[in-house]
Amino acid sequence: MNRTFYTVLVAQFFSALADNALLFAAIGLLMFYGSPDWHHPLLASVFVVAYIVLAPFVGPFADALPKGRVLFIGNAIKFVGCATMLLGLPPLLAYSIVGIGAATYSPAKYGILTEILPPEKLVAANGWMEGFTVAAIVLGAIIGGVLINPDVATSGLGSLKLSADIAPPMFAIGIITALYLLAAIVNLFIPRLPIDHRLPSKKPGFILHDFWHSFLLLWKDPLGQVSLAVTTLFWGVGATLRLMVIAWAAYNLAFGLDLATQITGLVAFGIAIGSALAGWLVPLKKSVSVLPAGIALGFLPIILTGVHDFWLAALVLTLLGVLAGYFVVPLNALLQHRGHLLMGAGHSIAQQNFNENISILLMTGAYALMMRAEWHIHTIMILFGLFISTLMTLIWKRHRHDVVH
Repeated sequence: MNRTFYTVLVAQFFSALADNALLFAAIGLLMFYGSPDWHHPLLASVFVVAYIVLAPFVGPFADALPKGRVLFIGNAIKFVGCATMLLGLPPLLAYSIVGIGAATYSPAKYGILTEILPPEKLVAANGWMEGFTVAAIVLGAIIGGVLINPDVATSGLGSLKLSADIAPPMFAIGIITALYLLAAIVNLFIPRLPIDHRLPSKKPGFILHDFWHSFLLLWKDPLGQVSLAVTTLFWGVGATLRLMVIAWAAYNLAFGLDLATQITGLVAFGIAIGSALAGWLVPLKKSVSVLPAGIALGFLPIILTGVHDFWLAALVLTLLGVLAGYFVVPLNALLQHRGHLLMGAGHSIAQQNFNENISILLMTGAYALMMRAEWHIHTIMILFGLFISTLMTLIWKRHRHDVVH
């Protein structure tokens, strides 16, 4: 690994820390305003709309500029979105602006790895990246839960000589805004890299055609297909599960939002362990061998419905994270490698984001509809777990069939 990689890693840590704390602060703000519970999963839905709409454009944008500058622009947009929430813009609208920054940021975040490291280091680099991202998720959940606690917010506002009438989540959002600013500053220290796969035309029609060509190219490639299918499922599952755990912890463990928020960090802690194991044990050429771990993962949300003890819950949530990290990191690295060879890093990651965020939009949207229909959280989690295991089994069988034929 080199200095540029570690600079990217630090910037990603602060940006991911802010991203994950902001979700919970925004949920706290919706609760402060008295919004219905089914608005909570809508936060994830409005966040990913930008990923889907901008997908044809952010990949070429990431490949047309030095990726360190693209990372800076993405974090700057996140900063603006967070600041508008602080200034009183409705949370759903302000959070969608942060989503625009995240959509801009993401192709460069992973695409830069293929430009600064050789292929044989990509799995290990993804393990580092996922490990630091997961550490940010854990700390983001903890920080978000602590900062939205009314007692902590009141104390903090008093020490800053600010009015205690300010909503406690606003205190958290103020801290998070500063984190985005810090991440943007770190991005400025990433050296300029050569431009990779610049588009020959900037006309919207050409860009859309190029995007569709890249979409088909990745889905028709046997290794690209299986890795894209799994990562698409994983991110939809992860975004929805994080919201489900909050509702489950309130019902099974009688936790308030601050504690329920923090328990989601256990899944992230498990992902860090699984990511490290994958980086150590799974070479790039053996990436597809981890698919059975994804099948096993689907049974853990079902098991959680019968868990009412905190320590047992902690064990199950951590194990869930370990399985998730172990199977997604090698396939993520494989997808980056195939995409870089087929179409360029930025284009590839934009395709990944497009597919993954359609999955997030559909799954969180379905969860919001189930919540609005007042389905029991246990029913939702059982269906969710069965859906994961069934789909992973079908992907595994399809890949084995392709290998044989």
